[in-house]
Amino acid sequence: MTDLQSRLANAPVVPLVQADDPEVAIATTRALAEGGLTVIEVVLRTPAALECLAAICALDDDLVVGAGTVLSAAQASEVLERGAQFVVSPGLDDAVVGVAQYNDVPVFPGVMTPSEVMKARSLGLNTVKFFPASIAGGIPALKALGSVFGDLKFMPTGGVSAANLGEFLALDSVLACGGSWLTPKTDIAAGNYDEVTRLAREAVAIAAARGER
Repeated sequence: MTDLQSRLANAPVVPLVQADDPEVAIATTRALAEGGLTVIEVVLRTPAALECLAAICALDDDLVVGAGTVLSAAQASEVLERGAQFVVSPGLDDAVVGVAQYNDVPVFPGVMTPSEVMKARSLGLNTVKFFPASIAGGIPALKALGSVFGDLKFMPTGGVSAANLGEFLALDSVLACGGSWLTPKTDIAAGNYDEVTRLAREAVAIAAARGER
């Protein structure tokens, strides 16, 4: 089992870190890690996202750091150069998948439809992102997809929250959930990193409770 797989088995939640300042990105990441979440996805949604990614990857902390919102092969190559250990994309792009596979790095492209899932399987993938989860049909859609594609795992993202995290994680087809609810912009802007840690601990507790049922 890879380090990424073992960590997701223990805490199947991947928080999204979006920052325009490397110091803020580092503080956010450390607050998440303090709460028990050490698999981090840095999303490429700000002008300084690559710098934030590189800063987190350079930390001498016990983390597995990936890059999200990767939209092209060029971006995939760049995030790997900055140290990303996995790649996440909002959609299924052959070139992005190809760059990750060539470099032997896990890649989780976004899918919504059965056809996209079948295409992902044909590319040799066994785990995909289900995005945006709430709009794409949520738990009922995942149940349907899971019943057909029993050899695949899904990582729902988009619309996942503490309120429904347990329901998503209860599905056998779900490997982990991703989300930005763990990194609220208002609290981070106010420097309230204790709230980030609280939310991370809450998510870990929800995941643990699911496993105890």
